[in-house]
Amino acid sequence: MQRWDRVEAFIEVVRLGAFKAAAERLKVSSSHVSRLVSQLENQLGTTLLYRTTRRIRLTEAGRLYYQHCQHLFEGFREAETAVKELQDTPTGLLSLTCATTFGERFIAPLVHDFMCANPRLEVRMHFTNRQVDIIDEGFDIAIRMGRLQDSSLIARRLCERREYVVGAPAYFTRVAQPHSLSELSRHRCLVGSRDYWRFDVDGVRRDIRVDGPLSGNSGPALLDAALKGLGLAQLPDYYVEEHLARGELISVLDAYRHGDTAVWAVYPQHRHRSAKVHRFLDYLVAHIGDTLPARRG
Repeated sequence: MQRWDRVEAFIEVVRLGAFKAAAERLKVSSSHVSRLVSQLENQLGTTLLYRTTRRIRLTEAGRLYYQHCQHLFEGFREAETAVKELQDTPTGLLSLTCATTFGERFIAPLVHDFMCANPRLEVRMHFTNRQVDIIDEGFDIAIRMGRLQDSSLIARRLCERREYVVGAPAYFTRVAQPHSLSELSRHRCLVGSRDYWRFDVDGVRRDIRVDGPLSGNSGPALLDAALKGLGLAQLPDYYVEEHLARGELISVLDAYRHGDTAVWAVYPQHRHRSAKVHRFLDYLVAHIGDTLPARRG
C-alpha cells in the first residue's frame, strides 16, 4: 500500500498545484507529502517534479506518469462514490468552476443554500475567467457562458443570457446614439477580454472589431467605466439590466443584439450517475432564476 500512498500524494500535488494544498486534501503534513513524492521518485529512478519556492512544474517523465495514473485514481474515487451514494444522498466532495463575477454573485449563494440542505456534502469552488479543462483539472461541474464548443461534455441549460451595448446618458450628450453597426467606428468602445463584439444581422452572427480608450478583462470595471460616461460597452444582462431600469444606462443597437446564448452547466459523461452532481444541477435549474435581476421585456 505504500506505493499507492506515494502515487496518490503525487497526483494530488499535481492536481492542486502545491504540496500544502495536497497535504490539506489528504489530511497529512506537507513534509509527509513531500517525503512520499521523493520516495516515489527514488522508486522510479527519475525526477517527476521541479520544485521552487513559489511553484512546482512537471518534468517530461512526471507529465507522462501523471497522465497514466490520474485515470486510476479517478476510477477509485468513482468506485468509492458509487458505494457511498447507494442511498442517493449527496455526499463527498463536489468541485465546480465558474466565471468570477457570475460565480460570486449568483452561483455561490445557491451552493451555500444547497450545502445547508445537504450537510454531508463538501464543496470546492474555483472562480476564474479562463476556460478550464474540467477533466484534467478534476472538476465535477463547470458553469459556462455563451455558445458551447463541441465537446464530449454533457450540458444542461440553466438560464438565458443576453448581451447589450450600453452607454450612459452623459456619453450620449456628446456623441449621437448609433443606429447601425458601421457607426461603431465613430464611438469610444470599452473593450473586454475579446477585441470584437458579437451581433446578429438577419439571423447570422457577425463579429465587429472594436477599439477605444479602455480595455480590461473585468466586467464590473467596464460597467463602472460605462456608467461614468467613458464610452460604450457590450455586457451581459445581469450586469446592466438594473441600471437600464433606473435610466443610468441606455441600450443601443438592440435590433442587432446577439441572440440568447444561455448559461450552461457542463460535466463529464462519467459523472452521469453521481447523486451529488445531479441533485445540485436540479437545484441550480430550479432556483437560479431567484438570484438573477429582473429581466427587461
